Amino acid sequence: MTSEPVPAQHASVLPMRDRPGDHATRIPPNDVDAEQAVVGALMLDPDVIAEVGAVMDPADHYRPAHETIHRAILHLHSQGQRADPITLGHHLEQVGDLHRVGGRTYLHTLLDAVPTAANAGYYAEIVHDLARRRRSIEAGTRIVQAGLSPDATAEDLREALALGAETLPTAWAEPIPLNHQPKPPAFPTSVLPAWIREFVEGLAEETQTPPDLAGTLALAVLATTAGGRVIVQLRGRWREPTNLFTVVALPPGNRKSAVFSAMTAPLRAAEKLLASQAAGRIAEAEVTAKMAREAADKAATQAAKAEGPERDGLTAEAIALSQAADSLDIPAKPRLLADDSTPETVTTLMSEQGGRLSVMSAEGGIFDIIAGRYSGTPNMEVFLKGHAGDWLRVDRRTREENIDEPALTMGLAVQPDVLADIGHNRGFDGRGLLARFLYSLPESLVGYRKANPAPVPDHVAERYDRTITALTLSLAEWTDPAVLRLTPEADQALSAYDQHIEPQLRPRGGRLGHITKWASKLVGATARIAGLLHLAQHLENGYTQPITGETMNAAIEIGEYFATHALTVFDLMGADTTLARARTLLSVLEDNGWESVSRRDLFAKLSRSEFPSVGDLEPVTVLLEEHGYLRIATPPRTGKRGRPPAPRYLLHPQLREAKA
Repeated sequence: MTSEPVPAQHASVLPMRDRPGDHATRIPPNDVDAEQAVVGALMLDPDVIAEVGAVMDPADHYRPAHETIHRAILHLHSQGQRADPITLGHHLEQVGDLHRVGGRTYLHTLLDAVPTAANAGYYAEIVHDLARRRRSIEAGTRIVQAGLSPDATAEDLREALALGAETLPTAWAEPIPLNHQPKPPAFPTSVLPAWIREFVEGLAEETQTPPDLAGTLALAVLATTAGGRVIVQLRGRWREPTNLFTVVALPPGNRKSAVFSAMTAPLRAAEKLLASQAAGRIAEAEVTAKMAREAADKAATQAAKAEGPERDGLTAEAIALSQAADSLDIPAKPRLLADDSTPETVTTLMSEQGGRLSVMSAEGGIFDIIAGRYSGTPNMEVFLKGHAGDWLRVDRRTREENIDEPALTMGLAVQPDVLADIGHNRGFDGRGLLARFLYSLPESLVGYRKANPAPVPDHVAERYDRTITALTLSLAEWTDPAVLRLTPEADQALSAYDQHIEPQLRPRGGRLGHITKWASKLVGATARIAGLLHLAQHLENGYTQPITGETMNAAIEIGEYFATHALTVFDLMGADTTLARARTLLSVLEDNGWESVSRRDLFAKLSRSEFPSVGDLEPVTVLLEEHGYLRIATPPRTGKRGRPPAPRYLLHPQLREAKA
């Protein structure tokens, strides 16, 4: 059976419903290129704002992202600010709209889409004309629907015409992907001091690994040398130690062990030198203690044999000798590094080393140990307090261990699966252990590596090894930590960064709102990094000079690097439950191919473990609505008693096409 032909006099009129074989939904008239050119021109040349405003309204855009960007540009212009990609991106990020419009990368794309800002008015006319066409289609649809209703009155028809002319179209725009996080940036090696930067970049080239691996480990190595020896004075009583927890994750086959060995080699060399230098003192102390104990034991024996007044004198002498023997301390063998160690061993080592220790490992087994691999119960107290520098006291049967200012550093290179696993450990998250790590999740180069890369130049490798060893030895004997202060410029830079981060911590709309435990420590971590960069820049007299604004800005750039990677890592860990549930719900919608669905029918298709109650649907459907995947339609009341009609969800046509 063939379709009826369209009469010649109406050949240019499209049917309200598609004929069999046509697409289920026609795309309304729009020109994305023209829209991009309009907003791009507004960013390039503020002088065209008035010209564009005389032709079109931001609501004329077909893509909601373009309307949001357009309105943001007008807002910045009203505040006397130029809407370049940096200021515009910062504003959109603060109001929580940056990821919805495609991120900073898309803002730069808009600039490339402008042939010339001089034609902004022409582009605006195209956008406005197409918007009028869409509104005309909407108005006609409303009128036809009202006319087909047998109960519609003349007043209903007039109202449909008025509403149709004033309302934006209900056509579906392109949805914004849920995976809105941009590709994490590469480690900013350019901000590292030259002697570290050259080795990090050279090692990355030699091993054909991302520079993130060597760069992140370089910070952990510096923290090992300075942890417990240097603190950064910020303001008031706010001080930050210079120990760090870092973890970089790469899949197997990425030569993590080779990079890890090269980066930590000078620490191992320094540890051997310290042990060699201390060997004589330790031997002397051991002999002295042994002799003192033997003398005390001999005096006690003589006192036991004596009688009368002589016994009292010998007893007093034995007691004095015993107390003297007990007061003698035998220095512990110097240790900088630990690896596969239990929390109890880490505590003992830190106590013996004056509170300073670094757990460095090319594997993630330490997380299993903390979770209770050997003891059966989690034990993370030493790691929590070791990062913060809080007083730690451990009472054991044979001794008592007190650490006034612990300084524990951790530098780990693990597989991504390790991060996914620890994210499921509620104890790690609840106690705040995960919030203490700086995360790096670089992109693997496997499959794109050179066969014969250039090796690290000998002088570059020798300088790195020599400098790390010398810096470690020079700080090893310090008992009272040096205090690094900030120049006014550094203080101003850190304060501005603090103000920049704070709005991002808001639970609703904040870029870091779902990882506030981690993000609330970001400014402090940035100050720690600034202290390490300062020491690496001023190797001989860093403790006598304040941290400059340039060094603080370098630390802030590294802090932003870790912030972007943390968003990706915590996403991997499932920290944003709403986003994770939204992805699950999206899969269910794609699998079933509904045009619309009731809340009850949708809830019946979902797992009770992920959606325990109907109420858990609300934030997820709101998120999907914000991204343009569905619309929430509440049916009108019937006028009868009882519960109001449950909402239905109208679904984007792409969800039905996904499984086609």
